[in-house]
Amino acid sequence: MTDLTFFISAFVTLFVVIDPIGMAPLFVALTHGQSAARRRAIAVRACGLAFLILALFGVAGEAVLGFVGITMPAFRIAGGLLLFLTALEMLFERRTKRRASSAEEATEEAFDDAEEPDPSVFPLAVPLIAGPGAIASMILLTGRAPGSIDVIGIHVVMALVISLVLGMFMISGAIERGLGVTGVSVVTRVLGMLLAALSVQFVLDGLAGAGVFG
Repeated sequence: MTDLTFFISAFVTLFVVIDPIGMAPLFVALTHGQSAARRRAIAVRACGLAFLILALFGVAGEAVLGFVGITMPAFRIAGGLLLFLTALEMLFERRTKRRASSAEEATEEAFDDAEEPDPSVFPLAVPLIAGPGAIASMILLTGRAPGSIDVIGIHVVMALVISLVLGMFMISGAIERGLGVTGVSVVTRVLGMLLAALSVQFVLDGLAGAGVFG
């Protein structure tokens, strides 16, 4: 039977890597101006998809990437480059401008809802929640688990961390109201800068893992 400290260690690892608390302002920035119902749908979809992805890698491990000939360093680099594009949009508020333009041209509310961007798959589920760090953590943790029951336990721990992410997403409306329009704009730009730095770090980690830096 695995020591309880193993699962505590797994929880701490996944909590730090996924960072549910840090996800809340990012969710606010990515869904700014959208209705509460749409936000809930995006939150549930993003967390559900992230759980499925992490569970897949927890069960199959590196075989999933190896099956299509992708190494973990390559996955980190690709995730970093895609995340950088999102960071640029947040820095220059391109999403806000697109949303305002659509609102002026729209004549029906249903049209507006249909045109709203959906960040649930990218960048929320991948690579913000189920990113290279979380995927690598699941592979390492399940690899260290001595038995199948322990592997199931790790997935329960992972589900708990993602449920915390979902909880933070659900209170994003209150966070947005507290920040106000100006506050959201400032936070969006600051987070865009941090997201850009994180994306570059993903690329650097991928290059280091590929042996580019010796």
